[in-house]
Amino acid sequence: MDNELLKQCEQVAQVWATSEVFDDNTKNEVKAMLSNDDKSALIDSFYQTLEFGTGGLRGIMGAGTNRMNIYTVGAATQGLANYLNRNFADRDKISVVIGVDCRNNSDVFAKRVADIFAANGIYVYMFEDMRPTPEVSFAIRHLKCQSGVNITASHNPKEYNGYKAYWDDGAQVLAPHDKGIIEEVNKVRYEDVKTGGDAKYITIIGEDVDKAYIEAVKTLSIDPAVIERQKDLSIVYTPLHGAGMNMIPRSIKAWGFQNVNCVPEQMIKDGNFPTVVSPNPENAEALTLAVNLAKKINADIVMASDPDADRIAMACKDYKGEWQIVNGNQTLMIFLYYIIKNRSAKGMLQKSDFIVKTIVTTELVKKIADKYGIEMKDCYTGFKWIAREILVEEGKKKYIGGGEESFGFLAEDFTRDKDSVSACSLLAEICAWAKDQGKTLYDVLMDIYLEYGFSYNKAVNVVRPGKTGADEIKQMMENYRSNPPKELAGSPVKIIKDFKLLKSTCSCGKVCDLQMPDTSNVLQFYAEDGTKVSVRPSGTEPKIKFYIEVFAPMANVAEYNALCETADKKCTDILKSLGV
Repeated sequence: MDNELLKQCEQVAQVWATSEVFDDNTKNEVKAMLSNDDKSALIDSFYQTLEFGTGGLRGIMGAGTNRMNIYTVGAATQGLANYLNRNFADRDKISVVIGVDCRNNSDVFAKRVADIFAANGIYVYMFEDMRPTPEVSFAIRHLKCQSGVNITASHNPKEYNGYKAYWDDGAQVLAPHDKGIIEEVNKVRYEDVKTGGDAKYITIIGEDVDKAYIEAVKTLSIDPAVIERQKDLSIVYTPLHGAGMNMIPRSIKAWGFQNVNCVPEQMIKDGNFPTVVSPNPENAEALTLAVNLAKKINADIVMASDPDADRIAMACKDYKGEWQIVNGNQTLMIFLYYIIKNRSAKGMLQKSDFIVKTIVTTELVKKIADKYGIEMKDCYTGFKWIAREILVEEGKKKYIGGGEESFGFLAEDFTRDKDSVSACSLLAEICAWAKDQGKTLYDVLMDIYLEYGFSYNKAVNVVRPGKTGADEIKQMMENYRSNPPKELAGSPVKIIKDFKLLKSTCSCGKVCDLQMPDTSNVLQFYAEDGTKVSVRPSGTEPKIKFYIEVFAPMANVAEYNALCETADKKCTDILKSLGV
């Protein structure tokens, strides 16, 4: 154990255990950590201050500087309030939207945030109950606010909560405001936080915004006629106990679908997520109850949203009638394939249309865009970067869809964060379109592979929690930079992209600049056989992520399963090349 680190943690913890700034429950929790012979919890809770990054806060709930609690949330809000009052000093009224998801303590944190904004003379529009993250983004734009906060930890385990900060365009904060807000937050001491705001500054919102949002989402339908013909499409949906349980079924029905079946056990608001191991739709286990219901009623499609209802997951029947999970890269391919193909068929596609994907997402998307002459933009992981591309092109080009491999998709520009409400509604239309041709969603996926080639994607997360884990992840990235792999499963590495240095290095020695809006701690390796590997530390969880994509020709659908098996074995060999 690092005795110097322990001493520093104990000094800070003693302040928390004795200062009048903190309530009795907090003091007692800290005292228990101090008196415990095992100091690991004390160190993890106090070895650093929970960092307010460009996406806000996210962490385990509890007492301590490195935990989500009313004090760390309060300091973040005071810093944001200071920045807003300084940045918009010329305005008569500064306003923000506050949203929450289903997580434990989300309502407590939200009320604290509202009170602090009010105490700083900032008007608050606060949702009456949990709402999808994308609706918070929509509300910021709809109500012409300057900022917003959503209390959510997205798909993290139940022990977590988070704090997402948004700007006046409805997107999560980017430069230069991100760094400006971080500077203000870092200045705030807990005793500086203003509370006791006048209630006149706080307005509760709900149905008026809900209705406007649902009406806006409905405009995204490309083929209402096919919905009318297939309005009895059998849909199973689960919100995983979260914020999508009201708005998503409502939106699907508003599009014209009449047979929406919700998983009853998971239509209960519960931050403990009792029916799943993890509330992450990236994990197939989270869809178990939904698939069971689908089998029972012989449904056409299964769809799910995560706790804050910004991500979408789906499952469909294969040729054997067995239910298969559609992964995040396939999800994005299906959405963009349908949007581009059907906008083109209806004469809606324009040369000024564009799509966006993140750098770690499948390259097959570019093949689809290229065939139809549509521009595809690459950006960093995180929907704030997709939102940036929309903002940059606003008034010049039209955004028609974009997303990332982690089950996030956005079909519209009136919201600036990934949106499972519009995505679930659009997915229902895609399934109706397929059924209208005697096909399933699985058929649509196979059509894409037959037309554009087979691609296999695998994501591997190496989890390293706590202080020692953070140090290990940092060292792994340094090692890959100083000693990059020479081959990936036997295929020589021909290009290395370092987004921290913004340099692309070819095996021939040629070095080129990468044109990106900022730096990011991401490395990419491209092999001669087309293999692509991306490596990056997570910005929200204690893990380092590896994204692998391999390619192969596919002559017929019968080859699909064998191609998947071969590709998966190749991914294992690639990981060995990376020392994982």
